[in-house]
Amino acid sequence: MKLVVALAALVFLAGCGSSKHATTTNGCTDVSQPKPAERTASKPTARLDPAKTYDVRLQTNCGPFTIRLAVSTSPATTASFAHLVRSGFFDHTVFHRIAPGFVIQGGDPTASGAGGPGYSTHDPVPASTRYTFGLVAMAKAQAEPSGTGGSQFFVVTGKDVGLPPDYAVLGRVVAGAGVVRRIGALGDANEHPTRVVEIEKASLDVSS
Repeated sequence: MKLVVALAALVFLAGCGSSKHATTTNGCTDVSQPKPAERTASKPTARLDPAKTYDVRLQTNCGPFTIRLAVSTSPATTASFAHLVRSGFFDHTVFHRIAPGFVIQGGDPTASGAGGPGYSTHDPVPASTRYTFGLVAMAKAQAEPSGTGGSQFFVVTGKDVGLPPDYAVLGRVVAGAGVVRRIGALGDANEHPTRVVEIEKASLDVSS
């Protein structure tokens, strides 16, 4: 079952990614497709400390960007995401869906739009949530309740894409907005990536 971030009739489309570097074009290093793989993880039981700041740095072949996790807003979602980052779950995965002016979507090691960690989380989504540029949230299947999350996430690349408050808030991009814009331009009209965009390494930084 594919996970959907719905706006009108928008759907998931699979992409590809990799690890062998070649030439650099428009700020992105050419890479070949990493092998899709099923990955699972144990569901974390501990929550993150809301008194601390948690930043996830995603190093891509188009440059790095950093997500500050919304620990107080989404305690279950952020604890899960941090757990997956620490386990290397996102390393050598791709942004399998790039919808220009809407979102970039990744976090699926199968690159099919249907993969996940083997469990789900849930956090209530504040009614006031607006999906504006740089907001990061979790993708979910249409039949799943509001606020459900697995491993697939999306970064909003439009100014305000008008989504309803159904998608669990993960955090917001606090560094590397230019990289997000660069990646966001690499999709066609059918939301297929026009080149491979790989998350080479995801890392977690914790500060008081």
